[in-house]
Amino acid sequence: MAKKKKRKDKKGKVEPGPAPVAPVAPIGTEWALVSEAHQDEADVSRVTEPAVDALQQDQGAREGDGDVSRETAVAGPSDVAPDPALAATVQRDVSRETADSYDVLPRPTEPRIMVVANQKGGVGKTTTAVNIATALALGGLRVLLIDLDPQGNASTALGVPHDPDVPGTYEALLDGARIADLATPSPEAETLRVLPASINLAGAEIELVSMVARESRLAKAIRAYLREEDVDYIFLDCPPSLGLLTVNALVAATEILIPIQCEYYALEGVSQLMNTIDLVKGELNDELQLSTVLLTMFDARTRLAAQVADEVRRHFADQTLRTVIPRSVRISEAPSYGQTVLTYHPDSIGAQCYVDAAAEIAQRGVTA
Repeated sequence: MAKKKKRKDKKGKVEPGPAPVAPVAPIGTEWALVSEAHQDEADVSRVTEPAVDALQQDQGAREGDGDVSRETAVAGPSDVAPDPALAATVQRDVSRETADSYDVLPRPTEPRIMVVANQKGGVGKTTTAVNIATALALGGLRVLLIDLDPQGNASTALGVPHDPDVPGTYEALLDGARIADLATPSPEAETLRVLPASINLAGAEIELVSMVARESRLAKAIRAYLREEDVDYIFLDCPPSLGLLTVNALVAATEILIPIQCEYYALEGVSQLMNTIDLVKGELNDELQLSTVLLTMFDARTRLAAQVADEVRRHFADQTLRTVIPRSVRISEAPSYGQTVLTYHPDSIGAQCYVDAAAEIAQRGVTA
């Protein structure tokens, strides 16, 4: 076949020929590629179908919950106020059921008055006071907690109102009011009562300065309460200072419970507290003794925590409890709900450790 000659224009230039045509794949090859693509799509569909089905089921369940919530919202009378008596009954039933799940603790030979003190803030004083008091009450013991901190955190954690117009520790200290008339039952446990603290206590130290026997006013009020009421434990939650409120607590108590955070600065606060304890023992309260040391906020991941714990056990070998309270999110969350960790999340490690610590304290009260 003769080759076609390239055409030339009038000027003698060669014109370009037609563009080359791309080779076409055979029909069989193209069909194979299409079939393979469809096969991959089918495989992907088979893989994703279960996930899609699960997502649709979950979405259906959520819509069902939404329907139930809407039906409940429509059915429930929102304009009817709750019955306080019914709410109190339900709370007592819950407390009773919770108490039944704890072991019965032994009663001490005589009432134990324990002051929870440490002049360093943030070491877990209030947290320890409310959780130990609740654990003992859930173990069947009669407990009174006296809140001496003007912030009223212990009252908050135990679900007790402490507004400025609520009588409590301030009236007992400065006005001579009876603790038995002011103590409020806590919803945390059936046998737990609280003497609440209000912001009025912030000025109590200044007002106590000019009073006669200013250091022993709380001791006098507690002695009167012991004559009127049958109680096993009295806990005094102190502010993070060594002022007249803390001195009143040290004079009124017979034992000291010191929570020590497993950090270096906590050791310095303990040394200063021990000097104050020695002064109180020599001048105002010879019966006061350091009976219990509890290690708190223990972080097993750090070497410093272990070193501080060893140092504390070396200095307070007989007083330090075997149980150590770890750092726990549940313990920190509980007060925001007006609860202790024992009722907020009883299965948490923090709750279990406080129960064990309370059992140790109760056992020491029998053997002491």
